[in-house]
Amino acid sequence: MKPNRQESATQGVSPQLDKGSDREPGFVGKKRSPVARFFGVLGPGLVSGAADDDPSGIATYAQAGATYSNGMLWTVPFVLPLMMAAQEICDRMAVATGFSLGKLIRLKFRRGVVITIAVLIVALISANCLNLAADLNAIGQGMQLLHAGPAPLWSAIAGIAIVVALTAGSFQMIGRIFKWLCMILLVYVAVLFFAHVNWASVGQGLLAFHFQFKPAYLGLVVGILGTSISPYMFFWQSAQRIEELRAEPLEGDKAPPLKDRSVVEAKRRLKNGRVDVFTGMAFSVLIMFAIMVSTAATLGVHGKTVTSAAEAAQALQPVAGSYASILFAAGFIGSGVLAVPVLAASGAAGLSGLLNKDWGLDRSVRKAPFFYGLLGVGIILGTVLAIFDTNPIGLLVLSAIVNGIAAGPFLIVIMLISRDKKLMGKYRNGHLAATLGWATTGIMCVAGAYGIWYTIFGG
Repeated sequence: MKPNRQESATQGVSPQLDKGSDREPGFVGKKRSPVARFFGVLGPGLVSGAADDDPSGIATYAQAGATYSNGMLWTVPFVLPLMMAAQEICDRMAVATGFSLGKLIRLKFRRGVVITIAVLIVALISANCLNLAADLNAIGQGMQLLHAGPAPLWSAIAGIAIVVALTAGSFQMIGRIFKWLCMILLVYVAVLFFAHVNWASVGQGLLAFHFQFKPAYLGLVVGILGTSISPYMFFWQSAQRIEELRAEPLEGDKAPPLKDRSVVEAKRRLKNGRVDVFTGMAFSVLIMFAIMVSTAATLGVHGKTVTSAAEAAQALQPVAGSYASILFAAGFIGSGVLAVPVLAASGAAGLSGLLNKDWGLDRSVRKAPFFYGLLGVGIILGTVLAIFDTNPIGLLVLSAIVNGIAAGPFLIVIMLISRDKKLMGKYRNGHLAATLGWATTGIMCVAGAYGIWYTIFGG
């Protein structure tokens, strides 16, 4: 049971407690080490970064490396500041106000605009179902690579098991286990030291020397942007941070905003949030780079297009040999099981907050029936799609393109809220955040427009 404010006071913890100090509340003893403090501040940002490297991301990056060799590596340094800007703004909005993105939308805009955004969130939930199906299908393929049985069966088992686990309130345990299981994806980094990587070509790729003005190439660029800067990450970053703040013994069941904290604590909160977000995005991009280069050095030299998880696993053979399929399967399963709750909960939290309904994985089903209803329906529909889909890699890449199309409108909403002095106070966007944020918004709007054209006419 969470301690209330009265209990906190009896323990010598005041409402203005400096939560960012080296000591935990009530802790008496020596300070934590810098490494322990660093890992202590990692949370929603790291989870968002790990979930961003879900099977959709893995498949999209593998497709880019296998099809165009190092020709798309320029997207790696290109997306990193964009990802950092978007996620930092979402995180700061939650920390500064104590409100989720859905509630901030309701507070910022008039009824007609809110209804329009609600329709967009419903569309996002639909897109998330497509991504859910792709990820559940990937989990099934991972189990099939382990010779555990047919992929559709395991997709169904995974979908049902995740719904049961979430409604039982054990997401924190799942998140901890699979957040670390996703570290298996670091094996792609190891491939860089064992495969015959053409580093001169890598350098040229990073500098966009191999850029192509071709519909298929540009369509895959939209997929990379979409899987890197996904709308569900905006809502998840905000929602998980709010759930983290709710657990503090400052406001009972509410998330305390920065204005209710001491100046020192508020600054430390902002700093820790940025460390969390920037670390998560850097980790995500590191895996992106490693997958692209490793698949380019193994599959790309033969001009082989990735059409299955088994083919994508071949990129690991230089370092893993006969165990390549096992490692790839573990990465697919781990990242998929982590991403599915994130995908389902993000849209459900967004719409629940917008409609002023109780939400949160820290809430019971009885207290937040609307939230859990949306979450359950999303996962069930995704499971059904996963069972009947016959082209898993194609669906994974398509879901990335859909995310690329959807990102622009939500970024416009986020930028309008984050500049609002009434809502954000002194924590509204500064010049750097505003510049990077609007640049990200413009880029994703252009990418989304091209994605629509390519989906209808080009692909």
